[in-house]
Amino acid sequence: MEFNDLRIFQTVAAHGSISKAALELNYVQSNVTARIKLLEKELQTPLFHRHKRGMVLNTEGKRLLEQSREILSKMEEMKRSFQDKSNPSGILKVGIVETVVALPDILSSYHSKYPNVELSLKAGVTDLLLQKVVDMKLDGAFVTGPIRHPLIEQVEVIQEKLVLVTKGPTFSMEDITTRPLLLYNKGCGYRGRLESWMKVEGLIPKQIMEFGTFGTIIGSVAAGIGITILPESSVRNLAAVGTVFVHDVPDPYREITTIFIRRKDSLLTSTLQCFIDEIVSRTGYEHSLYSSSR
Repeated sequence: MEFNDLRIFQTVAAHGSISKAALELNYVQSNVTARIKLLEKELQTPLFHRHKRGMVLNTEGKRLLEQSREILSKMEEMKRSFQDKSNPSGILKVGIVETVVALPDILSSYHSKYPNVELSLKAGVTDLLLQKVVDMKLDGAFVTGPIRHPLIEQVEVIQEKLVLVTKGPTFSMEDITTRPLLLYNKGCGYRGRLESWMKVEGLIPKQIMEFGTFGTIIGSVAAGIGITILPESSVRNLAAVGTVFVHDVPDPYREITTIFIRRKDSLLTSTLQCFIDEIVSRTGYEHSLYSSSR
């Protein structure tokens, strides 16, 4: 079995078509077909359900797809680990929650120092980004912490205060039961804090409206549609000009920590090491890399 056979297999799986895969790979169709058949022969099992309109992975094919992603990811990590450590290059895949106030400064400084590194950013909620790091689909991610996971190491980035955000200057606990809550999707750390608080207080929200982006949430709050919870830093400028108003969240739900996580058993490439060094340099949290299992 060759690494290239796994790449061909992944491409066919992605397109569900030999012809489309051959076009992307710039191979003749017969070569792609032959490599897939050889792979199935070596593994002694079919990998696809074949039909007139194309091909769909069967159970064994889905299993190989996950394993092949991990194998090829490890191979790429191995290649990158032998790069010139003073001049890293390649792609660095980083996940982000959208309200990390320190992120632009970190990214700008890193890009200035290491222009040969291509930063690929993926936005999402904490639980989703954590899973992508565990699955090695991301090199690392900025998420809400702390994270307790045996495969994860984390760097503290910034500690912040959560606030409730409304259109008007007044707020009471009863508003949570009479106004819609505008929140990120399930798995968001901010949402988790609010839901824990409501549970303790015995509050049942009137309605929860889920959104995927900060802009949509804050724009909807400013329009008077409902209430949200966010880090104070992310809405400070809007609050200063009266576009929205902020209200305190009680302890122990107020404090929130943004962390950068990576899978600790993966190769720490020079590209990622330099990125972590930049986080520590820009945030001042020295010696802050630690295992989440502690």
